[in-house]
Amino acid sequence: MAAPWEDVLRKEAAVREAARVAVDAALLAGVLMRTEGQPNASDVVNYAPFTLLPSAVPSALFEQAYAVQQDFNLLVDAISQNKEFLEHTLASTIKVDDFTAQLFRIHVQVLEEGLAQSVFLGINRSDYMFDCGVDGTPALKQIEINTIAASFGGLTSRTAAVHGQVLKVLGKSEEATRLLPNNPAKGLALGIAKAWELYGSPSAVVMFLVEEVQRNIFDQRCVENELWNRNIRVIRKRFRDVFEKGSLDDARRLYMDGQEVAVVYYREGYVPKNYDQQNWEARLLLERSRAVKCPDIATQLAGTKKVQQELSRPGTLERLLPGRPEAVARIRATFAGLYSLDMGEEGDKIAAMAIADPDRFVLKPQREGGGNNLYGEELKQVLEKIRDSPERTSYILMDKIKPQPAMNYLLRAHSPLQVSECISELGIFGVYVRQGKEMVMNEAAGHLLRTKATEHADGGVAAGVAVLDTPFLV
Repeated sequence: MAAPWEDVLRKEAAVREAARVAVDAALLAGVLMRTEGQPNASDVVNYAPFTLLPSAVPSALFEQAYAVQQDFNLLVDAISQNKEFLEHTLASTIKVDDFTAQLFRIHVQVLEEGLAQSVFLGINRSDYMFDCGVDGTPALKQIEINTIAASFGGLTSRTAAVHGQVLKVLGKSEEATRLLPNNPAKGLALGIAKAWELYGSPSAVVMFLVEEVQRNIFDQRCVENELWNRNIRVIRKRFRDVFEKGSLDDARRLYMDGQEVAVVYYREGYVPKNYDQQNWEARLLLERSRAVKCPDIATQLAGTKKVQQELSRPGTLERLLPGRPEAVARIRATFAGLYSLDMGEEGDKIAAMAIADPDRFVLKPQREGGGNNLYGEELKQVLEKIRDSPERTSYILMDKIKPQPAMNYLLRAHSPLQVSECISELGIFGVYVRQGKEMVMNEAAGHLLRTKATEHADGGVAAGVAVLDTPFLV
């Protein structure tokens, strides 16, 4: 699965020159992040970390990932509308995981009051690795699906041009023409714009709900600018702004500073540290409103690890997607082995199996955002500690995916230029819009390739481990 630049990696002078070109090209193209020292100011910015060279991706697996994305969109949407399924699946988790429990309480409260929202917008990203099985043939295996604040659709829209420039400098012009165009920023914006239009109030705004620390603002600005280009007003607010200035009228229309809000696009709210009491109250206000939430709270719950594990049980997909056997088969083909740690005989066996052979598995808590999974010795120690406690039900166990590493240079500000053994993760962005019961949009909106050195087990670009990349199909 090698890309055709093995020869280049050995030419030190050429690599140094290409790295200089690459960094300037990234700055020119807007592949930017704010600095750690000044995360809330754009006076000083730097390039977002990225690979010097595009990484080889098997074209058949790339196409498979795109082909199944509309199925995953339908699946997430079906789960979000199935109160009984969510209740049954998360029953054990909400007893031991306060964060999931709090989300679930809001979900139940909103349903009891009756949904004011009639238009639903889903933006997700399904992440995969290429598992080299016993015989070495790579297979597409899903790591997870992110149903809230799926990031880097903006910056990745600008990364292919940088890699194209690098390849030309290295005398690989023909290969540069083979890099695929990719514009998730536009695809995500089209979904937001469609939801805004269906909401039906031309003077209403789109609200990006953003973090307190906004290092990754340029990724969001890419999507924002696509909306401004369509004459859709965008405001950026934090939970605390919503708590202080948000209100609902009698029809449960949401207002911020006197402006009606048509769409709330969350780029925040996916980990416990995003919430204090005020922020939970702000979240409830947003969920009760008529505004289109991306995601609504049921769709956020659909992205939990416990739901992912439940989907792998025989018969579950068939119940959620009745009459769609082809979609079920395409989805199931991407599943790695997933195991429940619920209390009881089955869970006891699984825990014992993982303790006996920890290198075969990954232990995953109900968390988004990277950097939370446990491997090897650490997995073993944690499971030994909680094996007889209900606390174990806040985790799921998954087969460890073993991709084929490749050599590349990872370009990071203030870091030495050195070759690393790397593995990649492919994400496909999905966008769908539903009005009442009718699907009015269901698309794959582009891709994201992230690459990290093999010594880093877990973590994404925002977590500071993986870097942006471009697929070179082989």
